[in-house]
Amino acid sequence: MFRRFRLVPDDTRISFMRYQYIGYAFSAALVLLTVILLPTKGLNFGIDFQGGIMIEVGMPGEVADLAAMRTALGELELGEVALQEFGAPTDVLIRVQRQEGGEEAQQAAVEQVRATLTEAFGEGISYRRVEFVGPKVSSELLWASTQAVIYSIIAILVYIWFRFEWQYGIGAILALVHDTVTTLGLFVLFDLEFNLSSVAALLTIVGYSLNDNVVIYDRVRENLRKYKAMPLPELLDVSINQTLARTVMTSLTTLLALFALVTFGGPVIRDFTIAMIWGVVIGTFSTVYVATPVLMHLNLRRAGEPAPAAAAQTP
Repeated sequence: MFRRFRLVPDDTRISFMRYQYIGYAFSAALVLLTVILLPTKGLNFGIDFQGGIMIEVGMPGEVADLAAMRTALGELELGEVALQEFGAPTDVLIRVQRQEGGEEAQQAAVEQVRATLTEAFGEGISYRRVEFVGPKVSSELLWASTQAVIYSIIAILVYIWFRFEWQYGIGAILALVHDTVTTLGLFVLFDLEFNLSSVAALLTIVGYSLNDNVVIYDRVRENLRKYKAMPLPELLDVSINQTLARTVMTSLTTLLALFALVTFGGPVIRDFTIAMIWGVVIGTFSTVYVATPVLMHLNLRRAGEPAPAAAAQTP
């Protein structure tokens, strides 16, 4: 008979709360590093937030050869050039970095792209749309993306507050802000391109971290009813250990898919995938060492347990 394989034994007794202040120090160092790097080095904004040229083309044949197109256009020295499939396999959206100068400079870049593609792939190319994304549009996209992240965090706070208690909401928000800020630090530190896909990565990381938080918070609430006399630090350790197998398995299976994407997915989604890998790791860490231990400092009480001040007045 085959024994069931387990990455984490059922009876783990790891004392996570013993190292809570080490976890706090590590998180504070990451956030501080991000706060220093953001204004000094800044994010490497992509075309979405810097402005640029968008060209929608239909390529001849059955499938567009993105690799060959990327190689041909990369020799033009127009700065950043991004390509992606857009609809049918022959439809390609080309995004070119905004050129120095006015509309004439942008138009000249479009003509260079046309001439290069015609020389490399022949006359059968159809140009369906050419747009210039100016600084105003790009700034509006940046502001809308910032609002999306902020509103999602506020909505999560309200959800956690109604489902649990206010202490859980504060713990979850601290963890989500921690994950978002440190992910921005990753983009700055390694000069990864920050674009609309990066915003999608941030929102996905927020959702992933929230899911982890809710799983452990559910177990904490259940154990508060079950173990009436257990000290809170010990109860939090028990709750984390009871959900550890699920947390590790979820994180590892997600990371397996992400490592496959970063290895074989090509340069188009590499920065997005790297951010997601970081998000899974830091999201798991923040659930254990930010969202959970902070409950001890927010006067979390069992149902029916009096407030500390009221308990102190009881004769």
